[in-house]
Amino acid sequence: MRKRGISYTVIGRELGVSKSTLSFWLKSIPLSNEHRERLYTARIRNMSLGSQSNKERRRREVEAIIESAKAEISSPISSEAYRLLGAGLYWAEGSKGGAIEITNSDPLLILFMTDWFADIFKVPPVTFKAWLNIYPQQDDRELKRFWSSLTGIPISQFGKSFVKPISKGIKKNNLYYGTIKIRVPKSTDNKHRIYGWLQGALHRYKKRSDTIHNRWIHLRSIEKPVNLNYIRTMRP
Repeated sequence: MRKRGISYTVIGRELGVSKSTLSFWLKSIPLSNEHRERLYTARIRNMSLGSQSNKERRRREVEAIIESAKAEISSPISSEAYRLLGAGLYWAEGSKGGAIEITNSDPLLILFMTDWFADIFKVPPVTFKAWLNIYPQQDDRELKRFWSSLTGIPISQFGKSFVKPISKGIKKNNLYYGTIKIRVPKSTDNKHRIYGWLQGALHRYKKRSDTIHNRWIHLRSIEKPVNLNYIRTMRP
């Protein structure tokens, strides 16, 4: 079988013998160049297919997990769940100071939050302000049209876009639509309402958080580093 160019895998399957044993038994059996090339090509192809098969199997597993989790959520969600979902997203992605601002590159998140601001605070998106953060090779005008059609914010409400300098490093994530920052006008009080809702939802954790925080309060006493370059520029 080996002289006919049959692989150790096939021989072992036929005889019930391990590959290591076959390798010892058959090490003196020469293979023709034709057989050696065929076995090598088959091995490389199987390695490639094996990797693709693992990726495909994992993709199906992830899809099944997501579909199962989706079924655990009743739709539409309750008004309280809706309010807290938006508050939680703002806590993670929103500005902590001044008016309500949120910055992100995910169109789904931005669409949800724009509608959420409008629904919860009764403020129409046509009054919102927006700014883009884009790359030099991207079309500023087309991206503004995209985000405007998604959010309902008029293009006239978009400020000047920030164009990122070209980076020499390798960037793994492509932000095809850039990043958008949205600001809701005259919304400082509503921002405090968001944090009030969060405190109401998380009140059971506050006492524990405060206790641990007070125990480690000394960490806040570390002095900030001195900017030596700034000091040099201030010298006469």
